[in-house]
Amino acid sequence: MKLRKSRASRKGRIEIIPMIDVMFFLLATFMLSSLAMQNLDSLQVNLPQGKAEKLKTDTPVTLTLTADSKIYVNRKEVSLQTLAATLAPLLSDAQPGVIVSADNAAPQGIVVQAMLQARAAGARNFLIAVKHE
Repeated sequence: MKLRKSRASRKGRIEIIPMIDVMFFLLATFMLSSLAMQNLDSLQVNLPQGKAEKLKTDTPVTLTLTADSKIYVNRKEVSLQTLAATLAPLLSDAQPGVIVSADNAAPQGIVVQAMLQARAAGARNFLIAVKHE
């Protein structure tokens, strides 16, 4: 009669499949949470291409101009006449800059007029948003 060995003498095994599942779950969680942390209050427009440095601010004020000459301040639609009044309370001494996110097909005249109104509201620096090549 043959006796079985006790469990204490069996070698343990490391199962790799559950470890891979956990790693993929963690990867997906971190990717989704990092996407949710981005806070850019602008609309989707077709930006011109160029080379520029990355912006290092906490909560930027975004001035968006679409191809059909609509103007948005942080996703809120405004007219050219009310742009300065809407933009003035958002600007502070610590952050006097405005990100201009103008569509590639936006008329140049409306972009310049919007920037002049933003300057009248107290904007000192303009950062032009471009699509990285």
